[in-house]
Amino acid sequence: MRLFLAHWLILLAAWTLVIKFVFPLLFDAAYGHTAGTHVYWDFWWVIHLWLAYALYVRPMYLWWLAVVVSVVEIGIIGFKFVLFFQQPDWTLWQTNWFINKVFVLSCFIVLLIYCLLRRNEFTLLPAKN
Repeated sequence: MRLFLAHWLILLAAWTLVIKFVFPLLFDAAYGHTAGTHVYWDFWWVIHLWLAYALYVRPMYLWWLAVVVSVVEIGIIGFKFVLFFQQPDWTLWQTNWFINKVFVLSCFIVLLIYCLLRRNEFTLLPAKN
């Protein structure tokens, strides 16, 4: 399960880069907008890659990192969903954002549950070399 979650985080990071950077830059170029007009500046993908790497190599801080990042992500996304659903805006950009956040939220809910139910797997296994 740990490696599944690591791969899921890598996939989410790649997907985030495409929908928040690559697609908007291509859109701007195709429609003559200033480059970066539609880019959604978000660097959570860096933390997702760090957490994916940590899930693979199992450093001593892994459990705490996974729990803290999960709780923060769930809280932030939950808050953003509350704001979004007060005045939903289903434009291309907001729909991309929303779909991405649904998958990110689901990943971190699963990760948090895994961490809470299987803490011994984080502390008893030797670090992978």
